[in-house]
Amino acid sequence: MKLKINISNRRFTLPVCLLSCLLFIQAIGQAQDNPVAVQEKTVPASPKPVKNTFQSVWIIDNQTVMVPVKGTLEMDIMHRFGVIEKGYEDFWGLFAPSNIRLGVNYAPINKLNIGIGVTRTTAAVIAGQEPSSVTGPLWDASLKYSIITQTKGVYPVSVTYYGNAAYNTRKDPGKEIYRNYSDRLSYFNQLIIARKLTNKFSVQVAPSISHHNYVDGFFKKVNDSTLEVNPKMKFDHFAIAFSGRYKVTNVTSLMINYDQPLTTHATNNPNPSLSFGVEFNTSSHSFQLFATNFFYLNPQTNNLYNSNSPFKYTDAENKRIDGGKFLIGFNITRLWNY
Repeated sequence: MKLKINISNRRFTLPVCLLSCLLFIQAIGQAQDNPVAVQEKTVPASPKPVKNTFQSVWIIDNQTVMVPVKGTLEMDIMHRFGVIEKGYEDFWGLFAPSNIRLGVNYAPINKLNIGIGVTRTTAAVIAGQEPSSVTGPLWDASLKYSIITQTKGVYPVSVTYYGNAAYNTRKDPGKEIYRNYSDRLSYFNQLIIARKLTNKFSVQVAPSISHHNYVDGFFKKVNDSTLEVNPKMKFDHFAIAFSGRYKVTNVTSLMINYDQPLTTHATNNPNPSLSFGVEFNTSSHSFQLFATNFFYLNPQTNNLYNSNSPFKYTDAENKRIDGGKFLIGFNITRLWNY
């Protein structure tokens, strides 16, 4: 018996086999590319931290919760003119002696910012009305760390720690002000708590403690070798600051600050400070122009020795305080990312 093959049908058999194989391979590929078709899974999106609670590390005289991203180098130029009370005589303080601070900050890792700065404090402005221990070039070193960042459903606020140590380099060859080098040191510690309420409005509150190793007027010189204690002021001073920012446009914001001293001293109690102004921003610049009562550019010095008051009142010593002593100031920051 012989097997006969119909060769005339081969031309149909091969294309059909090839077509079947291609359809089978395509079906397998679609199943691999779309695993949901095999087993549907839903992965919830993780909440993202709130961005741009504030645009700059500064809000007038205070720090904000903002910490630049890793690799950011920042330069600060800060200026405070004289009090405007003399009017045209010194062109509302613009021609009066002023204070200037230059600072540099860097973020070596995420959430951490370290910095150094130098401040020129004008002795002519404060002679006869301010403690002598605050005059002279002042060097400061700072550290800022973001503890938590506001995240919807996780953290309702952002919390940042800010610390500052300063060294006064004023000349004192006779040691009439500073008996030891350590007397030139002062410290500032602050916990900043902020919340972005809307896309345009952010607020923060910042309690702080300032410590001065030497407080002007605390020691009274009896003779060349003896000092007696005259406790006019305390070494530690507590204060609290309230700040807010409202975005008018994407690059323009309104700012306000209020700093309230909490510690009561035997005499020379510092005044509160009220400041308000406007901020202009780009991706790498921030310019703030404002009116403030704080004259100094160091937080522990401002909090303990502020003699300019926004209000008229009678203090604990029944001394009438003249208010409305404002001055013009500005802050400029420039950022570089590496």
